[in-house]
Amino acid sequence: MNHQLIQKVLIDWGKVDRYSYLRNIEAIRGLEELEFTSPITFFVGENGSGKSTMLEGLAIACGFNPEGGSRNYRFSTYDSHSELCRAMRIVKGYRRAGWGYFLRAESFYNVATMEEEYADARHPSQKFHEKSHGESFLALAQTQLKPNGIYFLDEPEAALSPQRQLTLLAEIDECARQESQFVIVTHSPILLGIPGAQILTFDSGPVHPCTYEETDSYQVTEMFINNREQLLLRLLGRK
Repeated sequence: MNHQLIQKVLIDWGKVDRYSYLRNIEAIRGLEELEFTSPITFFVGENGSGKSTMLEGLAIACGFNPEGGSRNYRFSTYDSHSELCRAMRIVKGYRRAGWGYFLRAESFYNVATMEEEYADARHPSQKFHEKSHGESFLALAQTQLKPNGIYFLDEPEAALSPQRQLTLLAEIDECARQESQFVIVTHSPILLGIPGAQILTFDSGPVHPCTYEETDSYQVTEMFINNREQLLLRLLGRK
């Protein structure tokens, strides 16, 4: 039995303009249904493969602001999201999320600014702008990740050192154990190592499941670590 807060998403392509660029994205072109079978789902693939487009559509369809934040955030600095969200129908489970957050690495500065504006005596600001980028990311995770929540994270490793990625991994795993659900776009071989996660690749045709060892993040990292000198000699054209 599927116990996830969000069990699947259905896409009605009749609601997508016939000339939309979405129809040219190989991984999602013609995709009618995507099921979530684990509390943690990773989207992996090369840049431009459609991962963030899918994540963004899901987050907006679930009621989140396109630029990120909790469901209470309502602001816009640049309208860049696709029409995919309007074609999506979210199939929810029997449980209702008590909290949620949409984290986008590319618009985190804007969210951090709004967090200060929204702050009050009951909800004091975390002062993200006064911290380093990495410290801000981790502080946000440690304050916003709560039990029974739904979380959409777009490249959360972007500002984090390998050690801090391990810390985030532990935070995500613990929160998932407390009945939360995550959908995460990542290139991090560290985060992808969370046991039991569902990994969906947007490379090599329509989006489909893959194993940890089949991801480019793992394979390229393994190849570099095990063959660093030979690889660099070939890549840099040195003898």
